[in-house]
Amino acid sequence: MAFLCTFISKNIHLKKLLQTTIAAAGIFLFTACANNNNAPTLAQFLGPKDSGVQLAGIKMIPIKTPIGTFKVWTKSIGNSDRVKVLLLHGGPAMTHEYMECFESFLPAQGYEIIEYDQLGSYYSDQPKDSSLWTIERFVDEVEQVRVALNLTKDNFYIIGNSWGSMLAMEYALKYQQHIKGMVIGNMMASIPDYANYNKVLRKEMRPSLVDSLQNYEAKGMFKDPTYNALVFSEFYTKHLCRLPEWPNSVMRSLQHVNEEIYVMMQGHSEFTVGGRIVNWDRKKDLASIKVPTLTVGAKYDTMDPEHMKWMSTQFPNGQYLYCPNGSHLAMWDDQKVFMDGVINFIKSVDQGKTK
Repeated sequence: MAFLCTFISKNIHLKKLLQTTIAAAGIFLFTACANNNNAPTLAQFLGPKDSGVQLAGIKMIPIKTPIGTFKVWTKSIGNSDRVKVLLLHGGPAMTHEYMECFESFLPAQGYEIIEYDQLGSYYSDQPKDSSLWTIERFVDEVEQVRVALNLTKDNFYIIGNSWGSMLAMEYALKYQQHIKGMVIGNMMASIPDYANYNKVLRKEMRPSLVDSLQNYEAKGMFKDPTYNALVFSEFYTKHLCRLPEWPNSVMRSLQHVNEEIYVMMQGHSEFTVGGRIVNWDRKKDLASIKVPTLTVGAKYDTMDPEHMKWMSTQFPNGQYLYCPNGSHLAMWDDQKVFMDGVINFIKSVDQGKTK
């Protein structure tokens, strides 16, 4: 980069040509946007939503539950009447942080995104009553968030990952009349099927490693440092995120997980399935979800990509995106394929090109 800057400064004609080209490009882009009556200006897209004290798009939304009212954290980036995307993080009880990569892609398309920490997650209230941690209660929470943010059938999109995609499917089964489009990222429609695929992935490991892991698990030693180190090095780095250095956003989310809720609902790790959702299965119900739906599978995912492909055929208006270099966090380790596919899907729905 330093060489390039020096080279340009010493070549005045090239420098002037570059300045002219950049200016012309800026005029072209401004004119293109101005000629699109449906597109907000940059000031409108990034401007405040109201005249009150500005809080960087952050809104704490009251959520009514059977045991009282609590608040959940949301952050809106951009202003769009056409496309508003609610991001549903995984876990349960992870955080929005590992989905921050969407900030680098969707707002550039003029899409408003809403980051959101579900109740019990780090930036939201964390009540201790275990009766709150059910699928049904989380579905009701998402609906309250939708109403509070004025998301409608004309602009409301959901992008889920892992548990967030399970929650998206459950929400759609009850409230699909409010959804314009939905992305089911890296989540099978059956926890028993997921557990069976987990066994397939275990068989790819060396037998001595599997024996060692099973020995720890049989003794309930899920918090043992050696066990956790083995799961991370032998499973997570291959099937959760394949980047050689995990992004800061992912690390912060892992550090902020509410382990009590995660274990209660999911089990002790992505490597051992258990908890309250252990028998969840919606394969037979997918056909009743009629909104445009994109399923995303990845070659190295903890979830079976062939199952994800099959799911896309069960939705009446389904599409499939395959990430050949991705894992459970394909939004990070196969980012171009993932983001291009998601953006193209949203464009097709927005333009009415789906069924």
